[in-house]
Amino acid sequence: HVQLVESGGGSVQTGGSLRLSCVVSGHTYSDYCMGWFRQAPGKEREGIAAIERDGKTSYVDSVKGRFTISRDNAKNTVYLQMNDLKLEDTAMYYCAARPEGASGWVLDSENYSYWGQGTQVTVS
Repeated sequence: HVQLVESGGGSVQTGGSLRLSCVVSGHTYSDYCMGWFRQAPGKEREGIAAIERDGKTSYVDSVKGRFTISRDNAKNTVYLQMNDLKLEDTAMYYCAARPEGASGWVLDSENYSYWGQGTQVTVS
């Protein structure tokens, strides 16, 4: 019933920037906490950023100061601005939604119910 579609991934050199977008449909967007996650080959999926209904944001330490999560409720869209990209940022990036009423750590993937298809980010 809920669909998330990511876009904006690609290849970039170290120090460069990318902006990822995630469009949500099928349910009231404002009812969800939104998060960005990534998974690199051979590594576990990790939560990197989240934004709650009231606009409160959370980040994993490795991206603080470089990545910014934001949302445009009128467009049912969440963004991830990624600056000063590093080699270790290479991963598949996923957008996810946590329904109203869910609880737990906002960067824990197990607390999210709906996922996008992923968009690849490659830094070289």
